[in-house]
Amino acid sequence: MTRLFGRREPPDRSADDTELRIAAERASVLIEESREIVVVLDEDRRVLAASRRAREALEGLQEGAVLPEGLLRARDGRAPLEIPYEVDGRRETLLYMSGPGDLAAYEELRAGFTAAVSHELRTPLTRLMVLLDSLSLPGAKPDELVGQARGEVKQIGELIDDVLFLSELDTGRTVVSLGSTPALTVLDGVFEALRERAERADVTLVLDCPASIELPIRQRMLEIVATNLVENAIRYAGPGVTFTLSVREEGDSVVLTGADDGPGVSDEDLPRLFERFYRSDRARASRGTGLGLAIVKHVIASAGGSAEAFNRPEGGLEVRCTMPLVA
Repeated sequence: MTRLFGRREPPDRSADDTELRIAAERASVLIEESREIVVVLDEDRRVLAASRRAREALEGLQEGAVLPEGLLRARDGRAPLEIPYEVDGRRETLLYMSGPGDLAAYEELRAGFTAAVSHELRTPLTRLMVLLDSLSLPGAKPDELVGQARGEVKQIGELIDDVLFLSELDTGRTVVSLGSTPALTVLDGVFEALRERAERADVTLVLDCPASIELPIRQRMLEIVATNLVENAIRYAGPGVTFTLSVREEGDSVVLTGADDGPGVSDEDLPRLFERFYRSDRARASRGTGLGLAIVKHVIASAGGSAEAFNRPEGGLEVRCTMPLVA
């Protein structure tokens, strides 16, 4: 082996560049996927980067624009934590929304969710106990009562499954947008699985989806979104309606729409359709878990999209899910 002395080897710039690029990508992912409201500002208070939660929670936040004064104020009026630092001679600031006010709000939300779960579980459990007690009454019909009891147990299982799934989405343990999925085959499978239930409810299902379209979410996530949209129509739209699930490209987005031609919902109920466990007075008799549209919104938001609901001018409810177009 030959060694050279008295002369330095030139530094490996390509290795340094690679390490810098990796570090930059790592920092970008850390900010983007943070479960907190995180914003990076330059010395002129312009937004350099923001976490996904910051973009969802703070209306008016724009990359490259000056941060509006007071936008990051906590509910109790306290300012966020500010961490100044320097990068290559440039002064920047990391804003981090954290504090007792946010913790109190989170605890309030968690307590409310726990209370709602307890209430929703209590109803089928009470019905189940009544059915079991009825088995010992004279003239009881065991086969009929056991069949009804199985229905209550099934509802309890569906509720628990939905709650656990939402918990996994909240904690980030379930990955939503990993790759892309050709939509038509998946949606065909969902329609086939629910066709018999739709026929019993006198709901006609129509699928309108080009074979070439792909959606930026995993296959399982697409199945969950489509199933909840179709089940929502079967349960609540009413007999004699037609429900259409369509997929279309619009500019740089792809839009998944579920629309029926039923009576729609009241103006009072419309803004609350995506709330967990919220059901309108007309829908309370349904055996649904009250989590279907909440799951739809959460999955779509996790894929970088948005979900909206509105009454159609010609009648009926439309749920519109917009996601970035697959590159």
